[in-house]
Amino acid sequence: CLAGLETVRGRMELAATRDNGAAVFVDYAHTPDAVQTALRAMRPHVLGRLVVVLGAGGDRDTAKRPLMGRAAAENADVVFVTDDNPRSEDPAAIRAMVMEGCPNANNIGDRAEAILRGVDALGPGDALLIAGKGHESGQVIGDDVLPFDDVEQASVAVAALEGRPL
Repeated sequence: CLAGLETVRGRMELAATRDNGAAVFVDYAHTPDAVQTALRAMRPHVLGRLVVVLGAGGDRDTAKRPLMGRAAAENADVVFVTDDNPRSEDPAAIRAMVMEGCPNANNIGDRAEAILRGVDALGPGDALLIAGKGHESGQVIGDDVLPFDDVEQASVAVAALEGRPL
């Protein structure tokens, strides 16, 4: 029975559902192939628009950044580019490189705001994929690790937009 199936945290995890039935998923997809695979896996199950929030990590493979943007643009209807562990790099420069692959994307540095905007964009039949962090519980900025959880942020965003208590 699927209802009793245990899922792996941060791997295509259903994080929240809007009152209109739109679903919010969190996945660890953080490479161009993984973003493409995740979005293509979702597409047949989404009656409406497929929305994605993603970023690219700092101090990592810079060549993949535009490819991640392109994977998002080619496989989603709406794209939000945001910060994802910028580490020692300028977050705006990282986002700009991702945006090279998806020039029509929404550029929102603050990850919580990007998630809120992604959730707010959902209509009936739509789905949101929040990609990149998956099970991670922190955002690495410089030498600091700030508490941040995509699943928790998705729940907070849905609660705020639907007027639900947390």
